[in-house]
Amino acid sequence: MITQPQAAATPTPDPDEERRRIQTARLLAYRDDGPLVHALAGKLGKGLPPVPATLAALLAVIAVTAGGLLEPGPMLLVPPLIVVLLVLPTAPRHHLGRFDWLTPPLLRGAEFLTMIVIGLAADAPKWLLFVLVYVVGYHTYDTVYRTRQSIWPPAWVFHAGLGWELRLLIIGAGAALGWLTPVLAVLTAYLFVLFAVESVTSWVRLDKASAQAGAEAEQDLEASPEEAMEQATGEAEKA
Repeated sequence: MITQPQAAATPTPDPDEERRRIQTARLLAYRDDGPLVHALAGKLGKGLPPVPATLAALLAVIAVTAGGLLEPGPMLLVPPLIVVLLVLPTAPRHHLGRFDWLTPPLLRGAEFLTMIVIGLAADAPKWLLFVLVYVVGYHTYDTVYRTRQSIWPPAWVFHAGLGWELRLLIIGAGAALGWLTPVLAVLTAYLFVLFAVESVTSWVRLDKASAQAGAEAEQDLEASPEEAMEQATGEAEKA
């Protein structure tokens, strides 16, 4: 007797494994790694433990600043290099350790602190530093808020946003060459337009999709039992 082939049963994902996968994806998104990190992550082996390395980078920037070593010129490139050299090797890790959730806030703190100390040492406009920190902070908040609702920002945003590593290297190079103010102005304007436009368009698309889904659900509820039966019969005959 010929029987209809049965579809293979879809294996149920392990809840613990799925939780760890989502946790890793969220923490990696919160890191805001850019194209340089993604290009080198696969060549760094197992990588360094993220929390100790990121904390060391933050403390090193504080020590260099407190020691009065930051003077106009090439020395202003030192803090970004410290952060990049210590934190970039942590990218290959899965961030599943008990305290690995501390990595994104430590990294954001190291990035913001480095921006501020370089800007102050190079006598950049303070309002421009504030706007840059605000723009990057808004991008971080938007990423956290979206992922907590399982709405993931597209990968190209993190690459286009240059990532923490390229942002710091660009600022450090501009300061070392004495061009920090125009570099900050261009970088801030670029990131503001990028993050604002992408965020607004994404939320508008989400609102439209939610409104459409709500309208369809309301239409289904308003349909009479006879119409619902006819629609179900028609779909069954097509199948």
